[in-house]
Amino acid sequence: MNVSGNPREGLLLYIHRQANGLQKYIVEQVVLTLFGWIPTIVGIGVRALVYRTILRMQGIAAIEDGVRIRFADGIQLGRNVYIDQGVYLHACPNGIQIGDNSFVMHGSVLHVYNFRNLPHAFIRIGANSLIGELNVLRGQGGIMIGDRVYTAPMVQMLAVNHVFDDPTRPMVEQGITADGIVIEDDVWIGAGAIITDGVRVCKGAVVAAGAVVTQDVPAYTVVGGVPARVLRKIERAQKLDSSKEVYF
Repeated sequence: MNVSGNPREGLLLYIHRQANGLQKYIVEQVVLTLFGWIPTIVGIGVRALVYRTILRMQGIAAIEDGVRIRFADGIQLGRNVYIDQGVYLHACPNGIQIGDNSFVMHGSVLHVYNFRNLPHAFIRIGANSLIGELNVLRGQGGIMIGDRVYTAPMVQMLAVNHVFDDPTRPMVEQGITADGIVIEDDVWIGAGAIITDGVRVCKGAVVAAGAVVTQDVPAYTVVGGVPARVLRKIERAQKLDSSKEVYF
């Protein structure tokens, strides 16, 4: 939509991309402005009560100051969730769910912005999981993360990709694919790893630091490299030699 000549349309478009309507936008921004800055445990306590008016909270959640929230009514937090400073949660259209006892650490971005009206745009994080510092999760195609999943700093999960096969057309006119990403239970993803669209990382797998994962990862395997390949299987009797293998 070209709104350069119509300030009113531009303003309405901005609001549409921030909240589910003008009234929601006003209420959410008032709550975030009044209470989002309060530091220390005092602020955490205040937000645990007041943010119930704009978020869907199933129990007590600890939300630090400086957390940026958009489409607050599309965010569901389980019991004992922790949201660290500088986190950005953008939840349209099908929301962000974070399960019981899960953490989202400093500076991470969970973004489900969906101006193309994709049908499966969402982020779901299971219970007892940890999203490390400065992670980026782009959920246009849907991201499903299981229980007890740990990600190290600067991991990226990008559930969207550009189509670029026609050299006669600008890339922005060729559309995108958004097949989604699935991370099953008990997965560990090392620092700086990138999970691309359409990938499933199966239960118990380990993704080494710096890996670029472009294909499905079998259960109970270690993968690494660019593009990632299977390095070995994880077996009960095998012991890690910490002097040779570093995955975080």
